[in-house]
Amino acid sequence: MAGLCFSSALSCRRTTWLVHETNVARNRPYKPLRKKSVVVRGEVNYVNAEEAKKLIAVDGYAVLDVRDKSQFDRAHIKSCHHVPLFIENKDNDLGTIIKRTLHNNFSGLFYGLPFTRINPNFVQSVKGQFSTDSKLLLVCQEGLRSAAAADKLEEAGFQNLSCITSGLQSVKPGTFDSVGSTELQNAGKAGLVTIQGKISTVLGTILIFKVSDGRRERAATEKKMMKRWGFLRKRSGEAKELRPF
Repeated sequence: MAGLCFSSALSCRRTTWLVHETNVARNRPYKPLRKKSVVVRGEVNYVNAEEAKKLIAVDGYAVLDVRDKSQFDRAHIKSCHHVPLFIENKDNDLGTIIKRTLHNNFSGLFYGLPFTRINPNFVQSVKGQFSTDSKLLLVCQEGLRSAAAADKLEEAGFQNLSCITSGLQSVKPGTFDSVGSTELQNAGKAGLVTIQGKISTVLGTILIFKVSDGRRERAATEKKMMKRWGFLRKRSGEAKELRPF
């Protein structure tokens, strides 16, 4: 009986303790439950030009060109979509004017690069044309802007993204149907650098001819001198060296 009474007393205490804890919980201030959202992010796929061509033809990927307008106008893949990651900076505040002037006198002059800033409407513009489950092949000239654009779109919920490693500069002529005045791999070349290349080619050709003419003249002069001193004589139409006695 003692053991039984002890068990009953213990059971009552446990019940009282549970009730007490329940009452304390009721007196606590109410805290709303926070919903945890689980975001599934896809991994960006980096491919070469031949693999990119297969993604377009077989897997139905759409091409999204993120270069600036000047490079896009020189050459771009046929039937692609153009949403630049950087746009031309036309702000007229003092700081921007100074930076634009310095840029135009160096990078703009020598390499034909426009003075740009990040496109604040890039993600919204892409979302206006594609759904987040669309298959997109992002392209730029060297591969850096397409990788940055892929990161932004991935954060926005796009899951099927691919980029061409090293960009369009690594694409061989004829790989894609293109539109423009030049080949895709040359669309990033502009400014004085292109003129300098042509000038260097011309000067190099002139220099080669000058060196060749100089060598011929020097060889002819040396031959005359050797004949004059009796080291060479013509015999049977061939020049032979006279051996000393």
